[in-house]
Amino acid sequence: MRNKLVLIDGNSVIYRAFFALPLLNNDKGVYTNAVYGFTNMLLKILEDEKPTHMLVAFDAGKTTFRHETYKEYKGGRQKTPPELSEQIPLLKELLDAFNISHYQLDLYEADDIIGTLSKQAQEENWDVTVISGDKDLLQLVSDKVTVNLTKKGITDIEAYTPDFMQEKMSISPEQIIDLKALMGDSSDNIPGVPGVGEKTATKLLKQFETVDNVYENLDDVSGKKLKEKLENHKEDAFMSKKLVIIDRESPIDVALEKITYAGYPQAEVSTIFKDLGFQSLLNRIDSEDADEDEERVELSEIDYIVVNDLTEEMLGGETALVLEMLEENYHYGKIEGVGVVNQSGAYFIPTETAIESEAFKSWAEDRSKSKVVFDAKKTLVTLLNNDIQIKGITFDMLLTSYLLNPAENNHDIPAIAHRMGETDVQFDEEVYGKGAKMKVPEQDKLTEHVARKANVLFQIKEEMKEQLKVNEQYELLKELEMPLALILGEMEHTGVLVDVERIREMGDDLKQRLDDLEREIYELAGEEFNLNSPKQLGPILFEKLGLPVIKKTKTGYSTAADVLEQLQNEHAIIPKLLLYRQLGKLQSTYIAGLLKVVDQGTQKIHTRFNQALTQTGRLSSVEPNLQNIPIRLEEGRKIRQAFVPSKRDWVMFAADYSQIELRVLAHIAGDEKLVEAFTNNLDIHTQTAMDVFNVERGKVTDNMRRQAKAVNFGIVYGISDYGLSQNLGITRKEAKQFIERYFESYPDVKAYMDDIVQEAKHQGYVTTLMKRRRYLPEITSRNFNRRSFAERTAMNTPIQGSAADIIKKAMIDLHEKLNDEKLEARMLLQVHDELILEAPQEEIEQLKEIVPAIMEKTVDLNVPLKVDYEYGESWFDAK
Repeated sequence: MRNKLVLIDGNSVIYRAFFALPLLNNDKGVYTNAVYGFTNMLLKILEDEKPTHMLVAFDAGKTTFRHETYKEYKGGRQKTPPELSEQIPLLKELLDAFNISHYQLDLYEADDIIGTLSKQAQEENWDVTVISGDKDLLQLVSDKVTVNLTKKGITDIEAYTPDFMQEKMSISPEQIIDLKALMGDSSDNIPGVPGVGEKTATKLLKQFETVDNVYENLDDVSGKKLKEKLENHKEDAFMSKKLVIIDRESPIDVALEKITYAGYPQAEVSTIFKDLGFQSLLNRIDSEDADEDEERVELSEIDYIVVNDLTEEMLGGETALVLEMLEENYHYGKIEGVGVVNQSGAYFIPTETAIESEAFKSWAEDRSKSKVVFDAKKTLVTLLNNDIQIKGITFDMLLTSYLLNPAENNHDIPAIAHRMGETDVQFDEEVYGKGAKMKVPEQDKLTEHVARKANVLFQIKEEMKEQLKVNEQYELLKELEMPLALILGEMEHTGVLVDVERIREMGDDLKQRLDDLEREIYELAGEEFNLNSPKQLGPILFEKLGLPVIKKTKTGYSTAADVLEQLQNEHAIIPKLLLYRQLGKLQSTYIAGLLKVVDQGTQKIHTRFNQALTQTGRLSSVEPNLQNIPIRLEEGRKIRQAFVPSKRDWVMFAADYSQIELRVLAHIAGDEKLVEAFTNNLDIHTQTAMDVFNVERGKVTDNMRRQAKAVNFGIVYGISDYGLSQNLGITRKEAKQFIERYFESYPDVKAYMDDIVQEAKHQGYVTTLMKRRRYLPEITSRNFNRRSFAERTAMNTPIQGSAADIIKKAMIDLHEKLNDEKLEARMLLQVHDELILEAPQEEIEQLKEIVPAIMEKTVDLNVPLKVDYEYGESWFDAK
């Protein structure tokens, strides 16, 4: 077999890959986009060229022998971005894994190494392919040497042979040197002859063939100005020619027989791909090296059967189940079809066949039958709405994807498949249309679509499980998130009763308050105007009333909330404007908003808990969002009066963790003073005030405690001196001193903050006590604001995330306890650190014992957890 040598200009190709692709990070926060692009090209080269010998050449450094000729050679080049330079060592590690030789030589460039090896190979009658983005290498082209130049990015390539060069450029390979001598090269700071471009240089070479001949026949050059330029810059032209000539006799110490290539070891390449996060490339090499006899099933292609009569075989073994719905609010949505995939095949089951089938119901409710689903909570609620209590769910793709990729905001099946490297899976828009054009698809498209979804789910579940296990997060899925999903599903399905009349009364009261405020504001302004129009409000405040201008916008004066807050003491109109806005939001968002989502049949609200949204692991809720009711306002707190028990003689029972985040901080940081304060059940804000102000307990004023409280909670969020100064209305200097005194009092907290930031920079993520991860790629950003935000996030996430995990575990433990005790009490809502239950009056005494006991013992910290509880006729009364 004829020898085939492939030579790659490493610096050129990785440079182009870096700028062709957006910045990518692996889970350690390491930039990988350039290496990813290079590797993509490398795999294609190996497939297309099938080399017997191979080498990637690199530049050795900034100084080369050419600098002896011209000190300014390559001068003026912008410094290589650190995001790129840090990827060069990664690329060399990857080449080692591929068993591909790489080489660099002091004082010489990659071009010289490539030129020398290509000449040696050509003399041995080998075929040579050179890959680069640098046209200088075209001087190497011959009958034996083809130079592949990257055009756009790294995927668009042109193969230069002598004939192609003549056809495209009208010059021979040898004339590239003369071309560059005349036209120069700004990228390498090679001067050439100023004013002579590629077109003029090519024209001269067509007439005279070489630079030497141009100058020997200068009188024959047409054009007075051109002749003058050539005369004035003769030295530059010949110096440029010397600079551009590739040294094909460079003193390399690598021999052709030492750079053989016999394929790559899949295990080693797979390992480095996993480390770099190249999932799609991992699948590519897996498929390339797979056994020829083993057919790979494309996930976008699936043979399925539409069934109207279910059999045991169709529901046998571990089975992927997809319930297809168009409406986002699955509490009221209609199932369009059911997809089932297992070892026996793929099936589409019409909705009626599934829901009305005793075989399906029996299978769904059999705990011993393993079900793999996309979204366990949604599946549970949807089937409960059809009187089916599903059991035996063993895998939840949505939650798995969320744990693996908490920063992603798209966790539908196609997006997950793409992240897992299954790039052929694209099927949503083609079936349903897009945006406002969403529609129920034609039956044949629907059946294929649903079967394909179930097939994707069935095929990639094991790979996703393995990734979780590598991350030490499988227990987090199985023991925390999945059990919680089913509890949340039951809570959503149960719903919470709302006193609609009470809400309407609140709305009437608010409207009256808003009308009164509107009149008062008009009186203070001396005229009527549109309160909700910044264009009308601005001139009233800053021209007519003469208030100091804080900020301007393109269209006039800023009347944003932060601006008005700074003006609160300037005029009586400002507090009223702020209150008007707050009450207006209450009216539109919460009063009107709640009435919109009340189930007209049951008078209940069925909020949807989002378990796969926040990067800290906290739950959120929608329709309505119960996390954001503004309870600092009395009117906001009163909205909770409308949330009432669903049965007569029942009460609402609310329990919440006291200062859980500060307790988690004490545990994680291990600070003796903090641990001691919580262990002795001291008021932590008073204790902090004592430590920071160096006063005795009896000397702590209300203002001292308030400031200490702001610092305590601010520290948890990595607050800056500026942020604290804004919170407390003090100078930045005072705030800075306050924070410094805090860290002097609690040195282990300072050590924790410093250590966690360094840990995040080292591994690219931080974890909670239960191994939840938050990836922080911008922790090493050169942009100060991005880096600072990532550092604050690194400090806060282990605290806030651990607190979120703790209340999730408490919900699971409490649910189990209520069942064990056979109590009728049931959880209805979770709002941050608070659990809301409803229960018969006669169970209250038991709940007063059970709830705090379970919640306080759910995890073992080195400080005690404390739970406060209340109960009453409404959620408001229970608080």
